[in-house]
Amino acid sequence: MPIIVNLDVMMAKRKISLNELSEKVDLTLSNLSILKTGKAKAVRFSTLEAICKALDCQPADILEYRKED
Repeated sequence: MPIIVNLDVMMAKRKISLNELSEKVDLTLSNLSILKTGKAKAVRFSTLEAICKALDCQPADILEYRKED
């Protein structure tokens, strides 16, 4: 998939665990884990906004586009 989710990278930079982020953005661990591993098919803007607010980052810090060969 050409969209890469770098949520784990931002979480490591901010030194925040999946449990902490889950509580801050009011998202279940399983749904956050699906997003973190890149298995999500979609993400709501409200969820993306909450994650960016909690991690003090921009959407581009979390989502990346790469061309397929």
